[in-house]
Amino acid sequence: MASPPSPTSSAQTAAPRSGLSRWLLRAAAWLLGLAVAGVLCVVMVVAVAMAMAYPNLPDISELSDYQPKLPLRVYSAEGALLGEFGEERRNLTPIKDVPQVMKDAVLAVEDARFYQHGGVDYIGVFRAGLANLGRAKSQGASTITMQVARNVYLSSEKTFTRKIYEILLTFKLEHLLSKDQILEIYMNQIFLGNRAYGFSAAADTYFGKPLKDVTVAEAAMLAGLPKAPSAYNPISNPKRARIRQLYIIDRMEDNGFITEAQAEQARKEPLKVKFGPDSSRVHAEYVAETVRQLVVAQYGTAAYTRGLNVYTTIAAVDQDVAYKALRKGIMDFERRQVYRGPEKFITLPSTPKEQDDALDDVFGDHPDNGDVMAAVVLEATPKKIHAIRPNGDTLEITGDGLKPAQSGLSDKAPPHIKLRRGALIRVVKTPKDSWEITQLPEVEGAFVALDPRTGAIKALVGGFDFEKNKFNHVTQAWRQPGSSFKPFIYSAALEKGFGPATVVNDAPLFFDAGTTGGQPWEPKNYDGTFDGPMSLRRGLAKSKNMISIRVLQSIGARYAQDWVTHFGFEAEKHPAYLTMALGAGSVTPMQMATGYSVFANGGYRVNPWVIDRITDQKGKLLVQSKATPLDDSTRAISPRNAFMMQSLLQEVARSGTAAKAQATLKRPDIYGKTGTTNDSMDAWFAGFQPTLAAVTWIGYDTPRKLGDRETGGGLSLPVWITFMERALKGVPVMEPSVPEGVVNVGGEWYYDEFSRNNGVSHLGNDERGGSAGTAPPMTAPATAPASDERSKILDLFRN
Repeated sequence: MASPPSPTSSAQTAAPRSGLSRWLLRAAAWLLGLAVAGVLCVVMVVAVAMAMAYPNLPDISELSDYQPKLPLRVYSAEGALLGEFGEERRNLTPIKDVPQVMKDAVLAVEDARFYQHGGVDYIGVFRAGLANLGRAKSQGASTITMQVARNVYLSSEKTFTRKIYEILLTFKLEHLLSKDQILEIYMNQIFLGNRAYGFSAAADTYFGKPLKDVTVAEAAMLAGLPKAPSAYNPISNPKRARIRQLYIIDRMEDNGFITEAQAEQARKEPLKVKFGPDSSRVHAEYVAETVRQLVVAQYGTAAYTRGLNVYTTIAAVDQDVAYKALRKGIMDFERRQVYRGPEKFITLPSTPKEQDDALDDVFGDHPDNGDVMAAVVLEATPKKIHAIRPNGDTLEITGDGLKPAQSGLSDKAPPHIKLRRGALIRVVKTPKDSWEITQLPEVEGAFVALDPRTGAIKALVGGFDFEKNKFNHVTQAWRQPGSSFKPFIYSAALEKGFGPATVVNDAPLFFDAGTTGGQPWEPKNYDGTFDGPMSLRRGLAKSKNMISIRVLQSIGARYAQDWVTHFGFEAEKHPAYLTMALGAGSVTPMQMATGYSVFANGGYRVNPWVIDRITDQKGKLLVQSKATPLDDSTRAISPRNAFMMQSLLQEVARSGTAAKAQATLKRPDIYGKTGTTNDSMDAWFAGFQPTLAAVTWIGYDTPRKLGDRETGGGLSLPVWITFMERALKGVPVMEPSVPEGVVNVGGEWYYDEFSRNNGVSHLGNDERGGSAGTAPPMTAPATAPASDERSKILDLFRN
């Protein structure tokens, strides 16, 4: 039987246990003390760091009046956006104008307790600090206020020092600004890919709509962009963007921002992402670039960040019609040209993945040009072409659609023209909804229209396509005007005693080397025929070169050279030789529009202008333009000279080389003149209605023949008519009033003093304007022809 333990042995066992417990307690106390000391040390270090860093924090007081970098925007007279310039595409949107659904989507994924916390998520900050100390990737946990501090003032690098600055800035922001102000800055400042800054710009960039109209599904897609604008971009990464969108919809539902039914509807909603340029916008690239240059010249590089809004004189509808009319005119000309072959040949790999990559590369280098679209041939036979478009759609071209490129389908076609698999071609949609093969034009063009009463530019198209050729042919192309310049010579002749009824002989002329000082010159009429004696009116209507040369020979080239400067032309660009009668000088389409405006408005010189006003981002008016008044200071020619020229140019548009104008537009108040230069290198039409003067030019940048049968009447006039048909819709017919000093005798107009001096009978139907023999003051006073000058005029008939 075992004996019980003695009291002495029990005490001996308990003693070591008690000592161990005390030692453990002391060790725990020491460890706790060390931990507390460590924490205190860390707190002291952080406190010292913050105390040292706080004075170095940037001044954030300006955020109370948030002024982000805003681009320069150019608008039409009605407010349609024409262009945007600046590194950051941004629309400053006050928080009150941000739709609740957009705010909810952002808060759900970025900072659901934004309106409850004081700006810092302490647990998140601690976790991020540990991750940085361990050189691990940060887990994130930045609140919206912290993101604003970082995005506005700090870099995105993950360092301990930057994190301290971020926290301190967060405290300052929360102290200085309200929650709504902080959220407003975030919603406008954050980068969201594709040059879009802020959710308003992103809504336009990705969905082509204003922010106020976004749906729950669209808001969720946009709210996914801040985390990684490239990774969750719906254009470049639609699959990842979709995954992110669904996650945000779930978060919105979990946080009670949307109902279960709304969430389900948002998940099912198909999104229409804008993958290309907005086709609904007005094509006014040349206008926008012109305005950009003018504004930068005034404001410097600050123009790109101040949020300036420039409102132009451009009428959006007129601009759209002008753009389409010029492109159609050029493409109509292109259909008559020889097919030059595909733009490029590529090898199409056999595997779908490699083929898609090859197609992406070639379409990236050769994008669509408006309605002239790119395609790659998959199969080609003499009767059919199968091709693929950038979006993967395949198309079939047959029948008449093959005619423009028939030479490329021939078995004997040279290699560079031959249409075969891998050929990059251009196609257009026909009115019958079929496809037609075409090619990008080499020829260029220009169109400009302005109000002759003010000089305000209503439409300007500087070329076929701005991306293809940024050279503005309206203002920069110096070309020979051809016969479209003759009216200015005729205007000078009116002041030397000529009149619409003056008879001049349309007969051959020859000038030897002794007369020209160079090569002999034997000018011809366009059609190569001579019609003998005819009136000046008929000579201009039929654009007879011999008539114009004889008129200029009579009045003197020096006099004519001085006279044309009254219309804005430069004397040195129009040498004082007889070739000036045929438009051998140099002009720009803008100069021609300004010159014809003088005839249209009764004799006043107007200066073309395009900027109506400039405002800042808040709508404050900075600049307001005013049209130059039409008074004696701007008088270029007398009212009676302008009236007489209107009568002559009206005849051109009624029965002459531009008879198609009045016949198509079916109104008598149409005036103008065709122009075709030597060897058909330039095709012009310049004309006006009293409220609108417009000029069309078509030609090659490096001058060469357009074709033996290509004329201003056939090429440029149809463009002008198409524009005027829409621009004059609803505009009443306007006939000019008869000015002083003009008399009508036998159905023809004369200067009053010249009709008497030449012994013309009034035949009982004398229709006078004002007092006979008087004329308002003008820049260059009219002078009656001396007796020897009258003899010269009579000699023109005999010679």
